[in-house]
Amino acid sequence: MLYYLIVILYVFVCLILLAVILLQQGKGGDMASAFGGGNSQAAFGARGGATLLSKITAGFAALFVIGAMVLAIMGQRSSGSIMSGTAAPPRPASAPAPATPTSPATNPAAPAAQEPPANPATQAPATPPPAAPSAPEAR
Repeated sequence: MLYYLIVILYVFVCLILLAVILLQQGKGGDMASAFGGGNSQAAFGARGGATLLSKITAGFAALFVIGAMVLAIMGQRSSGSIMSGTAAPPRPASAPAPATPTSPATNPAAPAAQEPPANPATQAPATPPPAAPSAPEAR
């Protein structure tokens, strides 16, 4: 229950921080002042005194960081897992041992033609692959 309350407060801190940052006026440090143009007094633009909005921004930024740390620590203490309520996946059945083929001459009860295996990738090729070309013959 406390975790959800902190999450709600954290979301409000994020929204207020976003609004306060967007409400602030630029410091006058545009691209021209970065390259020596304009009437800049400092390297990164004119700097005035800290306004109320900049103090509020600093405060909410600190709350943002602290809230992120608190939620991370509270999230680690959770004993449950998202997979704790699900069943384990079924294990694949082991393939049966291949039977040794018998020829009809040694076993008269065996059928003359056997069925091909279910998986053609495991079936041995019926004919051997063509031989590599040999060296050219001398004429």
